[in-house]
Amino acid sequence: MFLEAKNALVFKKGNETLLIEPWGKDSLRIRSTMERELVDRLWALTEKVKSEKAKIKIENGNGSITNGKIEARVNGNGIITLLKDGKIILHEYFRSYDPSATKESCCTKVIAREWKGIIGGDYKLTVRFEANDGEKLFGMGQYPTPYLDMKGCSLELAQRNSQISIPFAISNLGYGFLWNNPAVGHVNFAKNITEWCAECTTQMDYWITAADTPAQIIENFTSAVGRAPVLSKDYLGFWQCKLRYRTQDEVLTVARKYKEMGIHLDVMVIDFFHWPRQGDWCFDPEYWPDPKAMCDELHAMGTKVMISIWPSVDKKCSHYYEMLDKGYLVRTERGTNQTYDFMGDCLTFDATNPEAREYVWNIVKKNYADYGIDMFWMDNAEPDYNVYDYGNYRYQLGTALSCSNIYPLYYSKTFYDGMKSIGRKDFVNLERCCWVGSQKYNNVLWNGDVQSSWECLRTSICEGLNIGLAGIPWWTTDIGGFMYGNPEDPEFVELLERWFEWAVWSPILRLHGDRDPHDTPPLDKDPERGYGGGYLYTGRPNEIWSYGPEAQKIMEKQIKLRESLIPYTSKLMKEAAKNGSPVMRTMFYEFPEDEKCWDLKDQYMFGSEYLVAPVLESGITSRKVYLPEGKWENFNTKEVVEGGKTIEVPCPIDSIPVFHKTK
Repeated sequence: MFLEAKNALVFKKGNETLLIEPWGKDSLRIRSTMERELVDRLWALTEKVKSEKAKIKIENGNGSITNGKIEARVNGNGIITLLKDGKIILHEYFRSYDPSATKESCCTKVIAREWKGIIGGDYKLTVRFEANDGEKLFGMGQYPTPYLDMKGCSLELAQRNSQISIPFAISNLGYGFLWNNPAVGHVNFAKNITEWCAECTTQMDYWITAADTPAQIIENFTSAVGRAPVLSKDYLGFWQCKLRYRTQDEVLTVARKYKEMGIHLDVMVIDFFHWPRQGDWCFDPEYWPDPKAMCDELHAMGTKVMISIWPSVDKKCSHYYEMLDKGYLVRTERGTNQTYDFMGDCLTFDATNPEAREYVWNIVKKNYADYGIDMFWMDNAEPDYNVYDYGNYRYQLGTALSCSNIYPLYYSKTFYDGMKSIGRKDFVNLERCCWVGSQKYNNVLWNGDVQSSWECLRTSICEGLNIGLAGIPWWTTDIGGFMYGNPEDPEFVELLERWFEWAVWSPILRLHGDRDPHDTPPLDKDPERGYGGGYLYTGRPNEIWSYGPEAQKIMEKQIKLRESLIPYTSKLMKEAAKNGSPVMRTMFYEFPEDEKCWDLKDQYMFGSEYLVAPVLESGITSRKVYLPEGKWENFNTKEVVEGGKTIEVPCPIDSIPVFHKTK
């Protein structure tokens, strides 16, 4: 049965109710449920969007709804076909009896929207679409794979360290698709079928938009889910970090040396276990005796101070029992009452609970912000679990299976709301994970604890480009990779140099890593007083002078280059705030008419003007670069080259190929 209600098309059959409505320019939101009625929950679609009056037709046992370029047709069996400008872009996969169809009629009895009841609870939902031959799919957040095009990939919809699920895909057929559901699940972009699955839910909810270019798709998408604010130029220079500065004196010694060298630090970062125990959320006073004086000295240098925060709460920490009594911790459904066991027996604070967020912020304000800490590094934001057994965890918002993917958004909201409450305006926080719309909360995302390898460098390029297509313009990486790099290894130093040269042409330039070997003696040998401060291990030095004079010279040159780019990078940040444009852009984003650009994953555009071709292999002195039509000036040699071809470009050890698009 078809109905028209409040600018929406409604279809009912059996126990299912399907509702399709306009949701922004050239966009539709499509929901269904097997419950009595739909629950009006926005999830990612939080922004007010203007929608025109839809064109709705109900005739001959079929229904359709059109909003600008996008149209949904529903037949008498409830099967949905989606069209852009009258051409099919998606069609539900249905292989069961349907007298109104031909292709769908099949005895395998596979249906498009499959609801499997969970004993005593909700549903496992699978939504199926026909695969499109020749289709390319991009976005989806950040997955540690070497692929930019996600067609053919099977992706877990779940958050893990270095895996960030943002279920929004851009198609070369001219549409963007958002799976508007924070449930744990998976998506298969197979050759023969596309399947979206939520392990525990009560509603199907997705949003689709149509446009002629990737830029217009991103603009439509971010108008519905939110955009990052303008990122101040104060954060666009050099950030210094390592695992880990153990004392206040170590931090100040490093900062003072950079000042003596004439190198400006935009941000000085203090990593984990500066606290006695997880969940104390304070400095260990033995090793950090005067945080305010430390912040004051760094501020006098023009440097902002960032501090690491974890959501884990050690059972021996000062706040555990109060948080347990007040219901502020993630619960386990069975087995031991534990979610995390790194350096302590821990539970995770429940960021989906607004009272828990306020409780944590009040501690953080007193122990950090009031001393002058400017920024917060929200590490372990997935949250990181000892075992990713989502069926064993429960939040105030619901079971982890039903909503765990949204956790990092609420975690970041803890600090966003807190900073706003004390009058902070121009602030930035760093986070290891996010969900759809997290960009609204002033977050720089990074790609997690990746290894120090050429493979991870190559993968990082794809991750940065896809995360931008998923609506996140502020992104960074640990220069040199996080794990296993040895400063005395010439092969690693070469990797670090090339990684640094690439990172100059990324949204944030941040040097971080856990350098081998771990042979630095502890300052404190008594773990009973806590693992923070001096007891826990630390990596080797990770400052630019730690890798020898030649590497230092290269990095000094690159820092100066980055500083010269700040006016341009600042312009890109304003574009991101205005229309959602990524800072790092796939080649096809800027040149959608050039078919070759849809296949390139080892070069990209930094904004609309600069083509960047990172060096992604050891020992090479030149690499191939494709230049689209037009005139291109080699940034390093100033030679002007005619585009529309692939050329071989020199890449000496102190620079990577970069071309400026001339007018």
